[in-house]
Amino acid sequence: QVQLVESGGGLVQAGDSLRLSCAASKGDLGSYAMGWFRQAPGKEREFVGAIDRSGNRTYYLDSVKGRFTISRDNAKNTVYVQMNGLKPEDTAVYYCAGKIAYSGITYYTRRSSYNYWGQGTQVTVSS
Repeated sequence: QVQLVESGGGLVQAGDSLRLSCAASKGDLGSYAMGWFRQAPGKEREFVGAIDRSGNRTYYLDSVKGRFTISRDNAKNTVYVQMNGLKPEDTAVYYCAGKIAYSGITYYTRRSSYNYWGQGTQVTVSS
């Protein structure tokens, strides 16, 4: 069973960049397809992006395409999301999530697909 811990959140200005990390303990992250989600106050948790187990395939929410990049380093048991050109509407608590994947080329976009979640990290973008 994997445990996920996010880090890297903070308060930034519009246009700035942040890199969030999701580190796994008690498990081999290389066995998991991973996703990033976010939840703004008063809103549902929404999908941001996903990456397959090997790191070869990614998929993004339309509003973050071209600004966010998800990557992973399985040797370090860590998944990242590089967020550039941040906007006030990106303000939310960001969560990473994992699902054991038997295929190396599968990623998941539905919240219900994921079995393991981190505690979240706050990202606040001021205008």
